[in-house]
Amino acid sequence: MSDWLVEEGIGEHRAARIAGGRIAEAKIEWPGKLSPGQVEDAVLVSRAAGSARGTARFESGEEALVDRLPRAASEGARLRLVVTRAAIAERGRLKRAQARPTEKAPRPAPSLAEALGAQVVRHFPACDWDELWAEAWSGETTYPGGTLLFADTPAMTLIDVDGPALPAVPAIADALRRFGVGGTVGIDFPSPADKARRRAIDDALQAALSDWPHERTAINGFGFVHLVARLERPSLLQRIGRARVSAALRHLLRRAETVSEPGALLLAMHPALEARMRPEWGEELARRTGRAVRFASDPALAIEGGFAQAVAP
Repeated sequence: MSDWLVEEGIGEHRAARIAGGRIAEAKIEWPGKLSPGQVEDAVLVSRAAGSARGTARFESGEEALVDRLPRAASEGARLRLVVTRAAIAERGRLKRAQARPTEKAPRPAPSLAEALGAQVVRHFPACDWDELWAEAWSGETTYPGGTLLFADTPAMTLIDVDGPALPAVPAIADALRRFGVGGTVGIDFPSPADKARRRAIDDALQAALSDWPHERTAINGFGFVHLVARLERPSLLQRIGRARVSAALRHLLRRAETVSEPGALLLAMHPALEARMRPEWGEELARRTGRAVRFASDPALAIEGGFAQAVAP
């Protein structure tokens, strides 16, 4: 397997392991929020009586759920905490970051490149990042004879197999890695006809996921399999699916950096993206490209339909 590469883009860091021009694994991080490995003193703002869990507020104002609280820790106390999981957006709410007490020295969160031991590059070599992003946006991938439909729910990431079961197994294993999926995963296969079919699916999953750390139930009579894997940061499905405007804007900024024709840069986008555009991002794009940058708002464009092009200065 190839080594990790990281693009530290505008508002978004992207990590990929690329083999033969195709991404085998990927991760996305949006800097500025609590991240795994960050060690900082925070204030315990709430704790239920007799519970080892509570809520703490960090210097940035962001709150995290804390477990393993010492008995003596009371509301208002300052605790040194290490962040173990980033916040994850869900439908209608935000699942807070998670943290626990530590005696380690304070430190910022490792960058995505540091966490993965990756090489930072200006741009990935030629690969299918745009195709992977589009799959995460639609929540759909295809495989020979069928389709995998992904749904990010508050309880779990659900995968609906629309097609033959056994050929879907390698595609599922591939998608879990490419989307950087973790946490609780449910796979709904077409109901197997008999025990032999169920055993074949179980054996295929065992082989396909042998190097993907997880726990798994056997497939039941209705074709459902339950997986649990470590989760530290949102998957591509969660990042893109739960914050579509922000994801589309960051993707547009990435594409703008790759425009090769001479001239000023024009970024055309839906008004919702323009409303999220931070002045410092436009300034950073100008600095990175050495060009004047202009913006055009067009309500006729789809949220994901923005484009960047060179125009006369």
